Amino acid sequence: MKNTILIILLIIPLALFGQKSPTWVNENQRNQNYPSDIYFTGFVSRFIEKSITEETQQAKTEAQADLSKKIRLQVSTKSQTSIEAINSNGKYNENESFLSQATTESNAEIVGMKTEVYVDQKANLIYAFAYVNKYELIGYYKSNLSVNVNQIESFVKTAQDLENNREKAKARQQLENAKPLFSKVRFAQDILTAIDANVSSNDLQQSKTESLYNQFTQMQAKLAQAVYVYVESNEDLFGKKVDIVASKVKAEFAVSGCSFTDNIEESDFKFRINVTTRQGNEEASGWADAEISLYDNHKQKEVYGDAFTEKVLAKPIEKAGRSAMEKIALKISEKLKNWIQ
Repeated sequence: MKNTILIILLIIPLALFGQKSPTWVNENQRNQNYPSDIYFTGFVSRFIEKSITEETQQAKTEAQADLSKKIRLQVSTKSQTSIEAINSNGKYNENESFLSQATTESNAEIVGMKTEVYVDQKANLIYAFAYVNKYELIGYYKSNLSVNVNQIESFVKTAQDLENNREKAKARQQLENAKPLFSKVRFAQDILTAIDANVSSNDLQQSKTESLYNQFTQMQAKLAQAVYVYVESNEDLFGKKVDIVASKVKAEFAVSGCSFTDNIEESDFKFRINVTTRQGNEEASGWADAEISLYDNHKQKEVYGDAFTEKVLAKPIEKAGRSAMEKIALKISEKLKNWIQ
């Protein structure tokens, strides 16, 4: 068994060294068999200074990088045409983002790329040749473009549905999911513009992309605005009209970006608070009783209602009542977190 393995290991380098020189080693034949109008190619030749395994990997890497560089240069050269076409209304402009994405994408392994290696033992040279069919690339990026556009469309539609249901936090997350896909769409559009002379605006899905991007940015701006709440408060502290609970609830929600309005017509929610205080049987025991109601103006219905009671021992009795109201305010804030967003 050991002898068999040894023979195989000896045969592999002998086969690599003894194989006939492939046609792609010769520049003229390489250009003839892999014309630039059909293929992107990368080629490298280097002296053998390390082990065959190391030299083979290095040569492959350099040939692939040479091919990627040609694609990147061609895309960058023609990118302005695509930028002007997509940016026809001045709203879809991601030049710097595109250039960064183009560099990243074209430096990655190209889909469908093949790499071959040849060792010339007599000349002590190793050759590597990488190539990819442009039409295979075109087919891949058209498919890639459609997949990403459809995903963006799905994320935006879901975000719209969530917004209509007043689930703004979830809607924002859907837009975050869609955001990185625009760079991928943009790169696919630009590479198709660069390598396909017959590509059309329909192939690039420019109108659909522009429409989705505008919907995306408009929704982002809209969702960035706080939820607006109209508050009605009726609070009684042993005969005094106060605003203890409402003020504390507003302060808690202001921290998370919630805003409050005096105009009920522009509000997302209407929040009613009724609080009364009373003295208990024990000396210096103050009680606060509260009833709340949260009404969703978009759904046109009450979405949450509850009642709370708190007791505090303190002197004077007014201090006990105030402390009880403050404790209720914290409870209310905690309960409403899942409703106001």
